[in-house]
Amino acid sequence: MTTPADLEIRMRRAAFNAALARGDLNAIQDILAPTAILVTGTDSALLSGRKAQLLAWKQEFAAADRTIYVRTPTAITVSPVEPIAFEQGDWKGVSAGGDVVRTTGTYTAKWRRLGQGWVIEAELYLTLG
Repeated sequence: MTTPADLEIRMRRAAFNAALARGDLNAIQDILAPTAILVTGTDSALLSGRKAQLLAWKQEFAAADRTIYVRTPTAITVSPVEPIAFEQGDWKGVSAGGDVVRTTGTYTAKWRRLGQGWVIEAELYLTLG
């Protein structure tokens, strides 16, 4: 059964994917909690805080042959006792032209409802291909 929170998180994920494709740092910033952390899939590098993530994305967007990352949720679990949720799914990185899949894997993201919206608090990636 899809809940309003489930739908809101899926919509925020779609907005995040669209922002990555456009290279829109302002839109990305609005979806990340100030203290958001990201653990990369291959080398387990830790990006701690929204500012660190925005800097990494800015560098990624400046690459001549950049990769566009897409996350596709397969499950959203919303806590019945706290304003938090887990998202699980698959991710892939494709060439900016969209014709070459460069990398794939699975991920988990933790979301928190702050005020009227959901923000990403943490993301953990596993590279599978």
